[in-house]
Amino acid sequence: MTLVDTLAWLVDIPSPTGHEGRLCDALAGRLGSTYPREQIRRIGKSLVVGAGTGRPLILLVGHIDTVPSQGQGPARVEGGRMSGLGTSDMKSGVAVMVHLLEEEAVRQGPFDVVGVFYDGEEGPDAGNGLEPVLQEMSWLSGAKFAVVLEPSDLELQLGCQGTANATVRFEGKAAHSARPWLGENAITKAGTWLAGLHERQPEEHVVAGLSFYEVFSVTQATAGIARNVIPGSFDLHLNYRFPPDITPEVAQERLSEVAGPADVMEIHEIVLGAPIPEGNPHLDRLMRATDALITPKQAWTDVARLSRYGIPAVNYGPGEVAQCHQATESVPIANLDPAYEALLGFLTEAPAA
Repeated sequence: MTLVDTLAWLVDIPSPTGHEGRLCDALAGRLGSTYPREQIRRIGKSLVVGAGTGRPLILLVGHIDTVPSQGQGPARVEGGRMSGLGTSDMKSGVAVMVHLLEEEAVRQGPFDVVGVFYDGEEGPDAGNGLEPVLQEMSWLSGAKFAVVLEPSDLELQLGCQGTANATVRFEGKAAHSARPWLGENAITKAGTWLAGLHERQPEEHVVAGLSFYEVFSVTQATAGIARNVIPGSFDLHLNYRFPPDITPEVAQERLSEVAGPADVMEIHEIVLGAPIPEGNPHLDRLMRATDALITPKQAWTDVARLSRYGIPAVNYGPGEVAQCHQATESVPIANLDPAYEALLGFLTEAPAA
């Protein structure tokens, strides 16, 4: 199969979050013709392909789930692009992974190259399949480097943002809407704070020469019990994205500062970002192999999870960031071969003595 054929094959096997089993089976079946049975390990709906034999270990990592369908049909090619659910996010990256793992020069090269295909990335963090893979297969933590083939527009994206989520509550007093002076409207009480947040500009943080932006966003709001009742409380979901050099303590302080005008603020989670693996010789080699534009990852990805397990990781993939989760999702076919060739060179180049 060509890379285009493989991508169409992957797209035409539906795998929305929670329903990745069929695709996991298909990948195991296909790669089973190249790898011995003991080197294909199934953990739930995730798959680990390859083994450690004593050579330096490098991981290729990609999630196999997609967001739910928005009515997309089978994969189709038109105008130099392939359209279909998951084409950019991230089955184009998975296609490149499959071909690299099937490549004899990679298997016989200077590294133990292991593919990690995992489920549940697009759903809640608690269901992310990479976590049980890393827990159950502790030897993966010995990897010297990992490439996560998330969509990156063929840019080499270093580090990633941290993320935090909190509920911010404004409290008022319920009353009949015909006599609002007998109560206090919790929604309009929040107006000044919301207006300030609306005007708030992203704050630049330079980390290792790359610009990350700290941002606060209200993403959900809940209030009111009836059309004729002044709302006595107003809950807003506050999402905070922060640079990789911010600690949990500082993140908590920043949330408290921004939510200061509210009556109640409850933090649900603080998830750190990923550091930039400066000084890592494999990063230096990947920079040379790709000759890619170096940019920061202005989002959270599983490079952060890998970093928590001591695995230096970066994002590099053929998908387009702007196409992620779009009803008209597509990927340029021209992005597939450059990603494959760059990573092939990276995985077959002997490390410096």
